[in-house]
Parts: sequence; C-alpha cells; structure tokens
Amino acid sequence: MNTPIIRDIARTDYVQWLPLWDGYNHFYGRSGPTALSDEITATSWARFFDEMEPVHCLVAEQEGRLIGLTHYLFHRSTTTIGPICYLQDLFTSADARGKGVGRALIEAVYGRAREAGAPRVYWQTHETNHTAQSLYDRVAEKSGFIVYRQAIPA
Repeated sequence: MNTPIIRDIARTDYVQWLPLWDGYNHFYGRSGPTALSDEITATSWARFFDEMEPVHCLVAEQEGRLIGLTHYLFHRSTTTIGPICYLQDLFTSADARGKGVGRALIEAVYGRAREAGAPRVYWQTHETNHTAQSLYDRVAEKSGFIVYRQAIPA
C-alpha cells in the first residue's frame, strides 16, 4: 500500500466521504432505525467548510480514493490558555486497516493541534473497540477518566 495523502476535505469529496461516514456510524450502532438524521449529516458536512466553525475534517486519499477520515474540533478549557483539540471521529475503510492510515490521520491531527497552539489532543473510543485501542495505546496514553453522559430531552 502506498502512503496515503492526508489532506483537508474538499466539497467535491462528498460522494466518497459519505460511505466512510456511514460506515463509522454503522460501527457504533447508528444505522437503520438508530441512524443519524440526514439533517445531522448535512449540518456536519457544512460545518467543515464554515470558517466560523471549530469543526474540521481531514481525509486519507490513495490513488484518488478516500480510505479514511477524521473529524476534530477545538474548544476552550479551564485548565489551559490555548484551545484543546478533541478528535471526535476516526474511521478507515476495511481494506485500509492495519496499514498505518489511522495513525497517519491521528498524527495529522496532532500537527493541526500544534499549529493551533493546542497543548493536548484527546479522544474516546468504546471499551469493546480493542482493534482501535491497540493503535491508540501506541500513539497516546489513557487518561484514566471515565465518560458519563445524559441525553437531554427537548
């Protein structure tokens, strides 16, 4: 496998980004009756191109084909002056797994965080995602924090 090109998403990438996005969501059980709405997908897509939004997307491209994506955002923190970078989504096509694409995407986010003056990048994964954790254990350290959440009804 040739080394993929890691680059910013382009508007013309939508038809290749969408299957990766759908695959990511399917992996986390968001498909069929639990799928994200088209409005959420459209809004997320639009945010990547809005300079006022802190949400960004990088893709891995190989021979003209998108084989991976990562979505990340910057936010304020009470523990640092600079912004913190949250790597929200990371996904590679099945045929790209185990070939360094995920690592390359994470390293690219590290670079963007450095450029933005962010002292830290963090992310979360499901406790059953052992394949991803084998990579994450090599490129970052576990924080020891447990994530809690509560849905807020409208």
